[in-house]
Amino acid sequence: MKELELKYGCNPNQKPARVYMKNGELPFIVLNGKPGYINLLDALNSWQLVKELKEATGQTCAASFKHVSPAGVAIGTPLSEIERQMYFVKESPEELTPIANAYIKARGSDRMSSYGDFCALSDICDEVTARLINREVSDGIIAPGYTAEEILKKKRRGTYCVIEIDPSYIPQEIETKEVFGVSFEQGRNNIQMTEELFKDIVSDNKELPKEALRDLIV
Repeated sequence: MKELELKYGCNPNQKPARVYMKNGELPFIVLNGKPGYINLLDALNSWQLVKELKEATGQTCAASFKHVSPAGVAIGTPLSEIERQMYFVKESPEELTPIANAYIKARGSDRMSSYGDFCALSDICDEVTARLINREVSDGIIAPGYTAEEILKKKRRGTYCVIEIDPSYIPQEIETKEVFGVSFEQGRNNIQMTEELFKDIVSDNKELPKEALRDLIV
């Protein structure tokens, strides 16, 4: 599919609205719901964040976006007992997968800012994560796949936006945007934050622990 009609643009009165690819196919499919302009801005920006964060840390991660701004982002390390209380987690530690842990922390970082968010997962959304998302007030999700998408498809009376992204998709090196009829063009920010690059940036500390490196990247 090269083009997708949207329910409206930034505001309900801004119709018609669409997204399309000048070359090739769209890198995602909509499994449920009908996204709007801001929904897709949130979806694609949040996916870019979790994709690059996983590449930098090597760990599963999740993000919560609201109106094209990150409200929370986290990696899938196990929750401490204090974190379980902070995030009101009812499930046992054995029930929670790394992607579920990442989602809990990302969504719980700032619950007011995340209210009605769009969430992104770096890995396949499993059943326990789908059930966690189902409890929250949220507009949609983007992930590379789903094992229990029927749970999410029932959310918001069947209108919840569920998007599956192609994890192998890489944008063009040159990005172009139009504002008020004027085209802006620049090279894509595709520098990967590796451990070696990060240590060069913080070269004053030659013995930086891996845990500190991970936390500073996040």
